[in-house]
Amino acid sequence: MATSNAARPCLQRALLQTTRQGSSLAAAPSRPLLALPTSTAARQQPTQPRSFSTTEAQQKRQENRRPNRDHNRERGLSAVKRTGTREVLSVHDAALPKPVSPASFPKVQTDPDHGLWGFFPASKDKPLSTPAEDNAHGRAWRVEELRRKSWEDLHRLWWVCVRERNRIATGNWERIKGRYGYGEAEARAREMQVRKTQAGIKHVLTERFYAWEDARDLALNDPEINLSGKGPAYVPSGSSSYLENDQMPWEKEQKETASGEAGELKAVSADDAKKTVDASTIPDTVKSQQEAPRA
Repeated sequence: MATSNAARPCLQRALLQTTRQGSSLAAAPSRPLLALPTSTAARQQPTQPRSFSTTEAQQKRQENRRPNRDHNRERGLSAVKRTGTREVLSVHDAALPKPVSPASFPKVQTDPDHGLWGFFPASKDKPLSTPAEDNAHGRAWRVEELRRKSWEDLHRLWWVCVRERNRIATGNWERIKGRYGYGEAEARAREMQVRKTQAGIKHVLTERFYAWEDARDLALNDPEINLSGKGPAYVPSGSSSYLENDQMPWEKEQKETASGEAGELKAVSADDAKKTVDASTIPDTVKSQQEAPRA
């Protein structure tokens, strides 16, 4: 047993030497028996095989590589290819609604005097007014004429102008949509007169506002006017009171004029009573006319 154990290392060395020599001989290129030209010898040189490694580090590197994802949840869904969704959808077994014929719709009754009809022409058979109808208008209101109007009249006239401008704007929109190609100049001229009227109303209201501001400034500086809202607005002072004996100024003037006229009448009647007219002293007008020379 001791001899066999001592011979094992020697046998292992001999086997290793033989395996190394065999591998070196196999790796060495075989030399041809005959000498070949250099060009053919270069062509027949064997190519070395590529190194292929199956080490554990490279395998781990390939396994741990992150996959290339674009994070698109809609990936794979196509309306052209009719691919379904990735989720399971629930479907209810419900009856589909049936379309209703327009002829079966109930007729809605509208108010013929509704305010929205003011956006459209007077005749409801046509979508917009004709150029002749738009051209049939007068001039705008002048400022001198609007100064005589009350607040209520100016308010009504303003909203009449607003309704007319809305009707013209509706006609312009319908004209562009239908591509009629006419009536634009007439509608523009009509709208210009309406806008001039609105400008006149603004001018009159501005004048009234300035007049009110001036009157308010005078009232603030007047001690006889109370703008606090408590008590009478006009409180006359004792020294400058225009009211005496509870009589208005015009009533006092009327009494004075009446008393003066009565005194004059009495004086005239007394003078007439003193003077008596003698009938013999009255001149004869008929005789004087006959004696007058004729032309």
